[in-house]
Amino acid sequence: MEPNEVMKMGRRDVLKTLGIGSAIGTLGFLGMNGAEAATKETPSYQKGLAPVTIKSIKAIITAPNNANLIVVKVETSEPGLYGLGCATFTQRAAAVVTAIEKYMQDFCVGKDVDNIEDMWNSFYVSSYWRNGPVLNNAISGLDQALWDIKGKRANMPVYQLLGGKSRFALPTYTSVSGDSLEALVENVKQRMALGYKFIKISPPSSLSGTLASPDYVEAGYGYAGDRHIDIAKYVRAVPQAFEAVRKECGDDVELIHDIHEKIHPSDAITMLNSVEQYRPFFMEDPLSPENAGWWKQLRESTNVPIAMGELFNNINEYLEPMSNHYFDFIRCHVSQIGGLTPAMKVARLAEWFGIRTVWHGPGDTSPVGHTAQAHIDLAIWNFGVKEGRDFSENERKVFPGAPTIKNGYFHINEAPGYGIDIDEKEAAKYPMHYRGYQQIRKDDGTIIRP
Repeated sequence: MEPNEVMKMGRRDVLKTLGIGSAIGTLGFLGMNGAEAATKETPSYQKGLAPVTIKSIKAIITAPNNANLIVVKVETSEPGLYGLGCATFTQRAAAVVTAIEKYMQDFCVGKDVDNIEDMWNSFYVSSYWRNGPVLNNAISGLDQALWDIKGKRANMPVYQLLGGKSRFALPTYTSVSGDSLEALVENVKQRMALGYKFIKISPPSSLSGTLASPDYVEAGYGYAGDRHIDIAKYVRAVPQAFEAVRKECGDDVELIHDIHEKIHPSDAITMLNSVEQYRPFFMEDPLSPENAGWWKQLRESTNVPIAMGELFNNINEYLEPMSNHYFDFIRCHVSQIGGLTPAMKVARLAEWFGIRTVWHGPGDTSPVGHTAQAHIDLAIWNFGVKEGRDFSENERKVFPGAPTIKNGYFHINEAPGYGIDIDEKEAAKYPMHYRGYQQIRKDDGTIIRP
């Protein structure tokens, strides 16, 4: 073949013509000699990572701040590599521990840590019946721990694996009440001075009808630890609290209130309309799960932003209300619905319906759970606000590397994975104790469903 003919041929045709006869010779012909081909190092991204499997799984339970916290620790075949996830179901902690130690351990040992989606779906259907809070919390811990491992293997914070940062830190809201309206206002001002731009307010118990000795107690009815609320007084007290705070603190603070499903849907409509003039950032959980049939009427009756989903248990429960625009903020508990994997799906779906996230993050979410939420919030576009809290000294001893709050913003550290660890010796100093839900009753003793 004449040289000028070769010059007219494409690279692929040359390879075909030469029949690869000598791969190194061909590469040399195309500009890379044999020595260069033999010594050229494969880029790290082409090498991939060596397979790693699950060696063991255990539940670590601790209560450094009174609430029973459950952390799943997934140890791997790579020495020193493990992941942490939050599986906290504080009211039924022992049941979750059993699910992890008696079922999840045998199910997971020997499986590849990288196949998170497959692992999630496998465990989700492995019990055949699903949608239960105990198994959902267990799988949440497993899922979050696997993401922690994946971040450590990649030598990146988890948020980088989700697309990188959409914001430098997370605006956070804090909760405030007071013995009087004046005290409530003063407490809001104190939080504002600390840099908080989002504050959840609750009316004073003197206005909301919370009594030390309601009628049912006088009659010898109910149980020790039960709480009381006068629904009519409470419905009137909430707008009074909004009015007082807005009047004294101005419009530069975003106000939130949690109804916590305590009232009838018609009362919820009344309350939302009564606070609309005070421009709440959102009103949380106006309807109980039993009253889902009221969503359409509630949405059509008010323009007040609504946050919902704390008591939803399965990710499929979000589809219909989100697609119908029944609420404005998704409020699910990441350590309850199955972990980071389904939470990202909910967040991405919510974006298409103009819904923002405000994951449930109370005191009975472990620092590990708060951190996993934060990595999601840093990455997604449709983040709303973080329900966060500063952690106690005891919690920080148990969970080194826990996030911090500064000037109203929630900050994680930039270590690989979640950047948070657990000191098991410190954790053991705070053993599990029984903790049920303190139910609320009307004056005659009727249970109010949250």
